[in-house]
Amino acid sequence: MVTTSDRDEFVRLTDPYRRELLAHCYRMLGSVDEAEDLVQETYLRAWRSYDGYEGRASLRTWLHRIATNTCLTALESRVRRPLPSGLGAPSEALEEPLRASATDVPWLQPLPDALVDPATVVAARGSLRLALVAALQHLPARQRAVLLLRDVLAWRASEVAAELGTSTAAVKSTLQRARARLDEVAPDEDLLVEPEGAEDRAVLDRYMAAFEHADMDALLGLLQEGVELEMPPYLEWFSGRKDVLRFLESRHHEKGRMRMIPTRANGQPTAVAYTRGPDGVHRAHSVQVLTVEAGEIARITVFLDVDAGLVGRFGMPEVLS
Repeated sequence: MVTTSDRDEFVRLTDPYRRELLAHCYRMLGSVDEAEDLVQETYLRAWRSYDGYEGRASLRTWLHRIATNTCLTALESRVRRPLPSGLGAPSEALEEPLRASATDVPWLQPLPDALVDPATVVAARGSLRLALVAALQHLPARQRAVLLLRDVLAWRASEVAAELGTSTAAVKSTLQRARARLDEVAPDEDLLVEPEGAEDRAVLDRYMAAFEHADMDALLGLLQEGVELEMPPYLEWFSGRKDVLRFLESRHHEKGRMRMIPTRANGQPTAVAYTRGPDGVHRAHSVQVLTVEAGEIARITVFLDVDAGLVGRFGMPEVLS
């Protein structure tokens, strides 16, 4: 018979791994919404089989095993979550209105750093970076799982084989194919690269100031030559400092129209942006995730679907007072 003390023990022992499991499920699915649901499912499955847990593997490994299988089952009925740059070539219509947003695409979502343990962001050595998570979505589900278990969680090949019901040789072959595919779709992304340093915040501060003061010259000074800008749910995206700046200049900018609040997502500097409406009220506009390299902005990913509660995930209000 299950007692209250049994439940209390289960919660006490397993709850410290919740944020880590969320990060793992997010890498697999590319969705915070789905990752949270799958973590809940993981804990439900773990509780149902807890009386059979014999401690042969660590509790952490046991929970990751359940989470991985839960994700693999979910992925059987899911399509990959892309960013616009993963769906076609950059747009050349720099000054034309954007086409209707592609609301039928299940877009990749940003992961607020506040939802995962800070140690996870560092220990994972950059594996939460937005571009890398987007690249992982190109891999078949089992390749994705093998790559994450081996290269992020550092499981031995034999452990992964036991987890997935296959041979060690098959795991090694699958990992080789996964790494090769990852190099095809994102040759500049490295699972083992360290997160960016303290200069990120300085770049973010200058970026926010440039928009708040409508200073396009200041913004230009921050952009890498090959900078890319994408804005899901719009399919258009832009590549190159000249084209990105031309697109931004073609939009309505005036000092004071935009306000920004700093935060972090995917281990990267991020700003929640608000724009002033005709009534003078600043309302949530977007979540903007920056990729910073050597003190310059290499990519700007602007998530515009703020109506889906995105801003709330960052602990930010929908309206600024």
